[in-house]
Amino acid sequence: MTFAGPARLEIAKRLQGEGERRYLRLNRKPFRVLARQGYVNVISTTDPLEIEPLQCVHDFDLILLDIRMPKMDGFQVMERLEEIIADDYLPVLVLTAQTDNETRLRALDMGAKDFITKPFQKNEVLLRIDNMLQVRAAYNQKRQLNELLEKKVRLRTAEVVDTQYEIIRRLARAGEYRDNETGMHVIRVGKSAQRLARALGYGDRFCDLMMHASTMHDVGKIGVPDRVLLKPGKLDGEEWALMREHAAVGANILDEHGADVMKLAKVIALTHHEKWNGEGYPNGLKGADIPIEGRITAICDVFDALTSVRPYKDAWSVEAASAEVRNASGSHFDPDLVPKFVEILPGIVALRDRYSDDEAELGGRWTQWITGYNNYRDVALA
Repeated sequence: MTFAGPARLEIAKRLQGEGERRYLRLNRKPFRVLARQGYVNVISTTDPLEIEPLQCVHDFDLILLDIRMPKMDGFQVMERLEEIIADDYLPVLVLTAQTDNETRLRALDMGAKDFITKPFQKNEVLLRIDNMLQVRAAYNQKRQLNELLEKKVRLRTAEVVDTQYEIIRRLARAGEYRDNETGMHVIRVGKSAQRLARALGYGDRFCDLMMHASTMHDVGKIGVPDRVLLKPGKLDGEEWALMREHAAVGANILDEHGADVMKLAKVIALTHHEKWNGEGYPNGLKGADIPIEGRITAICDVFDALTSVRPYKDAWSVEAASAEVRNASGSHFDPDLVPKFVEILPGIVALRDRYSDDEAELGGRWTQWITGYNNYRDVALA
């Protein structure tokens, strides 16, 4: 343990470690007495203005403080200390010649843990110091235990988050197996949604959630019969009705889970086919009644679908697809989102090269995507 003297202002710090002993120096006379008591590692000052820089450097466990001092009195010192150690426990022992009750109560109210008036008995001071240091040691032990528990909670949270994103990966892969010609579509939509959300001014957390959640926008297609999902021609009325059910099916699959990413994914699955003019499905929502996550995903989904090969069509050119997005502003898409999407279009197009539908590259691209999930998890839990 470390402390500081001499008579007017004493600052103490406890050093933890095997073999450490305690040493306190109040002034020259009791030096030998305290040394025999085993006190070591003392820092002292007679200038109260030095206490702040000393506290910042040494993080003291005990301060022995007088009230009447030049430049600053003990009350002012305690006020300054409170500003820099507001979230910590610092035992202050006041040693003063002032015996009035008002001074005692004020000192205790301002944070002093004990109060001794001069002249004081050596044994009493030693006992009180030892008691306060035991309290400090118990506080440090409790703090270390809390830090250990917090670390365990973070590790457990990491496991939970990893499980959540594993669910996302597996659901997205399930969609890939149902529609293997567009296996990278969900990844491109997720990355595009993240970029568009960022361009709209949303924070990193929401943008990252959009990247993960929007990959599950079409998970409901698991419930669409192959004869409909993979039909090479135009769907008839009955088939189109079956296809439209995938939005509600996806929301049901993702329902009843408390994780933010799953809640967001449910909303996206349910609303990404709604249209700004109210002519979308499944609920015919209109305008701002469509959640922003659904509006963002809608543009990204349509653009990527237009520029991808489907069983029923060839891929459109980027120019034709972007023109279609602009033409649908205010009817299909949110008119405030379309200009932002056009602004970031070069980055969206670049995603097609990085996450292409080339079957020979699918395994590697999925590995990149999974690595991205793991990196996000690590950053989120840091």
